[in-house]
Amino acid sequence: INAGFLEVCNYSEWIANIVPVEKKDGRIRVCADYRDLNKASPKDNFPLPHIDVLVGNTARHTLFSFMDGFSGYNQIRMAEEDKIKTTFITMWGIFCYRVMPFGLKNAGATYQRAMVTLFHDMIHKEIEVYVDDMIAKSKEGEDHL
Repeated sequence: INAGFLEVCNYSEWIANIVPVEKKDGRIRVCADYRDLNKASPKDNFPLPHIDVLVGNTARHTLFSFMDGFSGYNQIRMAEEDKIKTTFITMWGIFCYRVMPFGLKNAGATYQRAMVTLFHDMIHKEIEVYVDDMIAKSKEGEDHL
């Protein structure tokens, strides 16, 4: 709540349970189980770029900077009417997300759409974007600054 990602959310028709998920380093991440919500949600068919196209678009370049959109999904605010659908229950209360959480069926497509909207004039020229991974590319050092 202090980070601004969550708010108290009562009286929702959608309530997900939380589940522990082991991370690669052995630590535990607590996730909301949105399987029921995902089954009821229509699929957003916004296209993800094909990997072979991304590779082809970078082949003639010599300098690369790889960037990861750390907590990128959490930079996208939930629509007010959709917050209630992200409700989950814990021993401390019932909460919903103010920002887009991981685990939603269309989170990847939503994030890709946001990146294409933000960087449309640079994609396939100076950068390539695949969801929360971005590559800045150039052929000359001075162009890479």
